[in-house]
Amino acid sequence: MTDIQTLIRAVDEADSSTHLLEAVQALAIAQTKAAIPALIAALGYNNPGAAVAAVDGLIGLGEASVLPLLEQLDSYNYGARAWAVRALAGIGDPRGLDILLSAAQNDFAMSVRRAATKGLGSIHWQQLEPNRLQFAQSQVLKALLNVSQDHEWIVRYAAVLSLQSLAISVSKIQPDWLAQIQTKLDSLAETDESLTIRARVRFAQQQIKLALTASHQ
Repeated sequence: MTDIQTLIRAVDEADSSTHLLEAVQALAIAQTKAAIPALIAALGYNNPGAAVAAVDGLIGLGEASVLPLLEQLDSYNYGARAWAVRALAGIGDPRGLDILLSAAQNDFAMSVRRAATKGLGSIHWQQLEPNRLQFAQSQVLKALLNVSQDHEWIVRYAAVLSLQSLAISVSKIQPDWLAQIQTKLDSLAETDESLTIRARVRFAQQQIKLALTASHQ
């Protein structure tokens, strides 16, 4: 087995973009907590391929990556911060929720808004304390209703995915929220300028209906 310190050293000593990419990919594949600091550092190396590999590695390590990401988030340059948002979105830990809410609604980069919006539909709600659940889900609902009007269709598409997920999550406990989501989806199905969005909305409506039917059986 390759020693983890050897893999980390290979990242630190990479002398070309290709070698850096290969070194980060190898480190990510190792899937060990000891790699987290080096993977996070790789987010800021101005090498998109290496950043993608680092994000995949951090997502694979799951919850263990969240606090290190959050602790360093404010000190990042914009590029590294954007990659960190993607990692938090992929992990789905509720501790990253505030970052995702802000990025989905405010980030100037379409790809970051899309990733954060998609991440809002993948939050592991069971990890959140019961006394915080309702408020957190209400924030997500408000954000998704807002983002569903984004001027970029790909961000709206992500909003539809996440509205579908949220609708299924809250259908039993928050019927009023379910009604709001259904109203928004009805509106998008009729008025969105993108045929792709309208088609995805109708699929979401079908999936919500199937989930509601199953829950009542």
